[in-house]
Amino acid sequence: MTSTRTQRILWSKGALPEIRTAFCLTALCMVVTYSHLRAQTADNQITIHTTEAKDTISRHIYGHFAEHLGRCIYGGFYVGENNSEIPHTDGVRTDVIEALKKLKIPNLRWPGGCFADTYHWKDGIGPKEERPEIVNVWWGGVTEDNSFGTHDFLNMCEALETEPYLAGNVGSGTVQELADWVQYVNFDGVSPMSALRQENGREEPWKVKYWGIGNEAWGCGGNMTAEYYANEYRKYATFVADWNNTGGIFRIASGASSDDYHWTEVLMKNIPHQLLEGVALHHYSVIDWSNKGPDVDFSEEQYFTILQKAMFMDELIEKHTAIMDQYDPEKDVALVVDEWGGWYEVRPGSNPGFLYQQNTMRDAMIAGTTLNIFHKYCDRVRMANLAQTINVLQAVILTEDEKMLLTPTYHVMEMYNVHQDAVMMPLDIETKDYMLGEEKLPAVSASASRDQNGVTHISLVNIDAKNPQPINITLEGGKYSKITGRILSSSQLQDHNSFEDPDKIAPTEFKGAKLSGNNQLTVTLPPFSVVVLALQ
Repeated sequence: MTSTRTQRILWSKGALPEIRTAFCLTALCMVVTYSHLRAQTADNQITIHTTEAKDTISRHIYGHFAEHLGRCIYGGFYVGENNSEIPHTDGVRTDVIEALKKLKIPNLRWPGGCFADTYHWKDGIGPKEERPEIVNVWWGGVTEDNSFGTHDFLNMCEALETEPYLAGNVGSGTVQELADWVQYVNFDGVSPMSALRQENGREEPWKVKYWGIGNEAWGCGGNMTAEYYANEYRKYATFVADWNNTGGIFRIASGASSDDYHWTEVLMKNIPHQLLEGVALHHYSVIDWSNKGPDVDFSEEQYFTILQKAMFMDELIEKHTAIMDQYDPEKDVALVVDEWGGWYEVRPGSNPGFLYQQNTMRDAMIAGTTLNIFHKYCDRVRMANLAQTINVLQAVILTEDEKMLLTPTYHVMEMYNVHQDAVMMPLDIETKDYMLGEEKLPAVSASASRDQNGVTHISLVNIDAKNPQPINITLEGGKYSKITGRILSSSQLQDHNSFEDPDKIAPTEFKGAKLSGNNQLTVTLPPFSVVVLALQ
């Protein structure tokens, strides 16, 4: 059992050595036996400090990512204005719009990813028949016809009632190009770019707040050093301007890959904070980049390794946050985890460059535990983007021609959206271990918050592939009389929704939580399940 408690053995300093030795050995045996029995029989313990809630869980932690990659945009979001078989609004699938609105996605990142640093935004405006075709060099070498461009994306965000997050081209672009894009979409005065926007049919600006200054500058965004990129960032950020000085621009620096703590330190030390609102972090749950393992027919060993990588997010955020705290103790700069999720080998028979994979109960475990980690660090993590929305990596939606399905990851994020803009309740957790051979992971993950209506929500995940987990929860300082819940579970870890059986996995009512007194709660989580409780 993972525990913060320690056992102490006390004895008289005056005791004879033989007695002390015998006592010590006896006591040691008792401690070992007790600890063993405790690990085998004790319930998991959670204490939620309801009166200590102060930090808000930003809704932007629940952001998504739409790259020009595989079938994410074309065939996912966008089917074209002249497609009469699939219902759409201005070429965007209406079923996708409805599903994402129900998910309450707060922001959507576009056009990449690696694609962003090859994208020149003027290729995607004006009459579609006049737009140039390019090669998508990063993702499959397919032809990109630029039929889905700035107007299409920003109008779609309005339909989705979500905020756009535009990733600017630093790798192959220029400062002038990015400054012009900002002016094109944001400026409501008289200027060449606002005039061009109006010529293309949009009178009022979109007022885009979130701007990424390049993507993965350490890799596909230019293979830069941290020191070089910091200087490039300073230059670009200077010209990504808010002309009204209202603080309407939120600039996000291309941040570290996983545990590259040097990258974060260089950015925090070398970039003036008046030019910096957010620093990104990318981390994928992957077994091995040379052999990522199957998306469906995985073993328990492969499942365990993926969950290890997903739960490593806790250590990553803790250490990157510690560096940021040294240079920004007031926490003015946000940590933005704008790429996260599971990454496996593609579906057999699909284009390797399209990153199309199925979504199983394993992905539900990744989503639940990762969101709980983001909640824990919500004072610094104020934005995140799951990779990616449709048909790519850990997608929330899969499409096939006119068919559409919602994945287990979608359902977890829908269940969890009760935490958006709620106040996080800190908690202490003492959890049993999920064991595989000699290795172990904490079996239970949890987070809690109070929404604007005073309702307390508790999210619980049991990642154990075989064992249910009983949990005793103390709501310290709370007083409740009513409890309801929902659960996402299935019979096999490899279970998933298919186009033949799209509703195989979906949330159902959970009646396994019992309230005793007004602040004591008992719950038993089935193996590999996610539960969200509401208490009033």
